[in-house]
Amino acid sequence: MTETFDIIVIGGGIAGASAAASLAPLGRLLLIEREDSYGYHTTGRSAAMFTPTYGNAVIRAITAASRGFYYHPPDGFADHPLVSQRPTLTVALPDDWSMLQAQFDDFRRTSPEIELLDEASIRAQAPFMQPGRFAGAVIDPITADIDVNGIHFGFLAEARRAGAKTRPGVEVLSGTWHGQHWHLQTSAGDIEAGLVVNAAGAWGDVIAQRLGVRPLGLEPKRRSAFTFAPPAGANIDRWPMVIDAAETYYVKPDAGMILGSPCDATPSAPMDAWPDDMDVAEGAARIEAATIFQISRLAHSWAGLRTFAPDKTPVVGRDPMVPGFVWFVGQGGYGIQTAPAMSRIIASLIAHDQLPTDVADFGVDKASLSVARFRARA
Repeated sequence: MTETFDIIVIGGGIAGASAAASLAPLGRLLLIEREDSYGYHTTGRSAAMFTPTYGNAVIRAITAASRGFYYHPPDGFADHPLVSQRPTLTVALPDDWSMLQAQFDDFRRTSPEIELLDEASIRAQAPFMQPGRFAGAVIDPITADIDVNGIHFGFLAEARRAGAKTRPGVEVLSGTWHGQHWHLQTSAGDIEAGLVVNAAGAWGDVIAQRLGVRPLGLEPKRRSAFTFAPPAGANIDRWPMVIDAAETYYVKPDAGMILGSPCDATPSAPMDAWPDDMDVAEGAARIEAATIFQISRLAHSWAGLRTFAPDKTPVVGRDPMVPGFVWFVGQGGYGIQTAPAMSRIIASLIAHDQLPTDVADFGVDKASLSVARFRARA
């Protein structure tokens, strides 16, 4: 027997979970995930920070619109804080200092608390950085570690409370648009719905092709991360996150260890990503050059896929060629920090064909997110 819903959301990572939570009040909703557990791929491997100075202008604006949710979540969403404040330092070598200074006023639009630091102040904030190496930095004092599991499962729980059904272990095999509804063939049987929301991350174009929809040219890119022990006796709890202005590495405390990354962005097919030994070694070498750390042994290393649209800006909304097909993809590495506002964006676009007022007030417009920007180009 074919089950019928109003909305089917494909993908159980942070994109699909947040979309399901915001869309469930609009009708009968089913969230399906190919893996046996939710958030197995990118979401489950994220060392997420809330950082309104990270990403392009649209990403920064959507992140800023998510700030209130993270610091003051809705009643009942979680029984503990979702964020733990940790400043972020974006440090610049002499060759990059003028570039970082030029970006300062733009960053202040979404992070008015930021300040410029001189070299001496960098060491005061981050005593693990090499002295005499940096020309300056930007510090954002309101950035924070994000409880990824808390936010992800909070959205899943919110979707279920609103009546959504959630099913892991269900793969979409094919589908046909019949003018008013979709008929999907899945590994668990046939299902139908008036709207299909593609929140499949790195598999976004794969899902589109299986349903006969023209792909966007999404670009999954592998990013590696690793952890290592801090210096003996160091009190790392209040240390900031440090990002290189040229994005060649980042480093931050994480559960009693130091987490680092080479900020790699290696094109990849959609897959269960694994770290490349050379990427990890390069990241460790960059961090050793910039800090006092001596990385003799790694505790753990992993990788995830950050998936981008060709213009590095998320794609949200109905496909003009198939109105029953909704894109919710291309969040890149920013899906966690933007999830609260992104979930409201997709619900507002589907229900009212407009952005939430506060998101628009940050300078985001429908055209910057619409799939039409790619269809027109084609």
